[in-house]
Amino acid sequence: MSPSLPPSLPPSLPPVAPHVVAAAVEGLTSRLRKKLDAAVAQYAALPVAVVDGEGVRITCGEDAVVTLSPGASGVVAEEGQARCGCLLAPRCLHRAAVLSACPLADPTPVEPAAHDAEPPSTAEPQPALEPPSAPECGSIPERPSTPEHPSTASPPERPVAAPAGGPSSTLTAAQVTAAAGLWAAGTAVLAAGVSAAGAVPQAELLRAAHTARLAGLPRAEAAALRVVRGLRSAREQRVGHRLSDLVSALRELLLISGRLAAGDPDPALTGTVRRAYEQGGSLRVHGVFREPVISATGYGGVVTHVVAQDGRWFSVADVKPGGAARARGAATASVAIGSATLNHAQLARSGLLIVAATISPDGRLGAGRGVRATPVAGMPWSEGPVGALLARPLAEQALARLSGEVWSESDTEEVAREPVACDLMIVGASGDHVLARVLTPTPDRAGTTTPATTEPASPAGSPAAFPAAPPAGSRAVDGEMRPLTGPMIRLVPANRHQDLAHVANLGRLASRPGLCVRVVGRVEPDRATTLRPFAVGPVPGAEMTLRLPAEWQDRADLGYDRLQGAHLPPPGPLDGLPASPEEADPLAGAPLWRVRRLVELAVAGGRRAVAESGRGGDSRTHEASLRRAGFKSAAELVSALTAEADRRERDVFGRLTDPGLDRYARAWLAAATHLVATERALVRSSWQTGD
Repeated sequence: MSPSLPPSLPPSLPPVAPHVVAAAVEGLTSRLRKKLDAAVAQYAALPVAVVDGEGVRITCGEDAVVTLSPGASGVVAEEGQARCGCLLAPRCLHRAAVLSACPLADPTPVEPAAHDAEPPSTAEPQPALEPPSAPECGSIPERPSTPEHPSTASPPERPVAAPAGGPSSTLTAAQVTAAAGLWAAGTAVLAAGVSAAGAVPQAELLRAAHTARLAGLPRAEAAALRVVRGLRSAREQRVGHRLSDLVSALRELLLISGRLAAGDPDPALTGTVRRAYEQGGSLRVHGVFREPVISATGYGGVVTHVVAQDGRWFSVADVKPGGAARARGAATASVAIGSATLNHAQLARSGLLIVAATISPDGRLGAGRGVRATPVAGMPWSEGPVGALLARPLAEQALARLSGEVWSESDTEEVAREPVACDLMIVGASGDHVLARVLTPTPDRAGTTTPATTEPASPAGSPAAFPAAPPAGSRAVDGEMRPLTGPMIRLVPANRHQDLAHVANLGRLASRPGLCVRVVGRVEPDRATTLRPFAVGPVPGAEMTLRLPAEWQDRADLGYDRLQGAHLPPPGPLDGLPASPEEADPLAGAPLWRVRRLVELAVAGGRRAVAESGRGGDSRTHEASLRRAGFKSAAELVSALTAEADRRERDVFGRLTDPGLDRYARAWLAAATHLVATERALVRSSWQTGD
């Protein structure tokens, strides 16, 4: 008898392994494939019945009942776990449509050793990438040196060994073939656009992703799954869907598969499935904040971030299937490290002394049998590593977090995940954003002084991060006048889910202009001078600051702790603040929106939409505007993309022939990658701009 549906899953469609969906769609006849998209929309709205001992049932018709029997993990991982009662089963439309309507399961990772068992991670490894050129028509994608000047060299022979002195790695013929299959499936999705990338193109991409997994390319597989999830979210118009996320996922897929298909042996491109934990010896860590986790794949929980005395950041995760309800409940769940008798809420305000610690490459603390942990007293933010961060100018911290590889968005995000800390004064609100100014750092407990006029380190040739004199007024804190310096800082919700408190808490802060707050958060790499705050606290010595309960120990986790009116001071005057809180955004003010619109149009509407846009006068107007603003490379790439989208080839008899997709994908990838690099440069420059 098949196992019953795990009680942790709600009475809805269970997640399905990608290869099961691909096999079901592949088994359909061409006539049934044409009906698949309509059937998916129809069956996704049907009620799901939970049957003990069998799983779930979906009644698609009088003689068509689809039964899904997930395994012990709650995932339909085998084709035999999906059955239909109609005469055409298993090659029937009902079974394929129901499986296509189910959420995609994450790839099952190789289980770590017993002493290193951890909750499943919701993030994939994100090494740096360079932008590959798409291949010439009918050839394998090649690796160029820059997006503006694609290489025309022939692909290297296979297998390819790493260069002398580089990492030891060799791509097999199976890996190169699998990557070429992913490239072909990805370019087909790009050419079709969201409106035409239905269940059949998605299944082809899932099949290519499964082949990549079997060939040992987990990072390429993960990128393909992100594209499929983005396509589904876009086609179903789900709340929270952003076209820019799908653009990023498709760009990442083409970057990875293009380089691998060209025979690039960089081990970072293949990725890794197993998270190897290493011995970390004895550690004394102090809690800083909790981060709620609600993933698109149904996982939920909490990650508590802690910091060691030497400034290294670690995390303690409790992430399991369950979504938003699991994220709320895990806020006070017990910490599973050694015999520690405290929960995540207590750990965020105290600390641990860990003996025989195990640490993963991404900084997760393991909970093995040999790990022993003892609770210790917490440390105020004004002391220790957080105090050292507070003593550094925020611009200097931000530039360090934005130092990732510009050609890889995921790599930049990984570097930017390390928290920053600063003292801010609330200025006002702009939509759901909070506008604030930076209070200059004060001497830390070690005696290191950072004066208001100190300039943070900046790349060669870039302007200084601060002006010579603070022009934006000052506030009396700690018995001295602390100037307001640097650009306007925008605080945006770290998570807009209605079950979390981020949005409501930022609204409370915005209601008190002039409020001084101590903030710990992350730099937003895609927006100018923007932070995502995770925790706030009072600024010592400030009269107009937060008044938190004693049990909160001078910090509030914005995702869980809800600020009330009693926690805020009475409204006060805004002495010394500029009359208008808004400032020019260098990213929003640049004409790059024209490039982004075309890049996103290509993903949303496909090749035909780009070709249509290039036939009007607006295309030439946009190119001229980009050239006048100094973005000559962007103008050339836009022109190349529109020309390639409308390219027509004819045979010797004058008949139109298929121009192929590789050159079009190359043009789109070059434009999309150049856009990201240029926007990242503008974001970095925004942190270096004074008032």
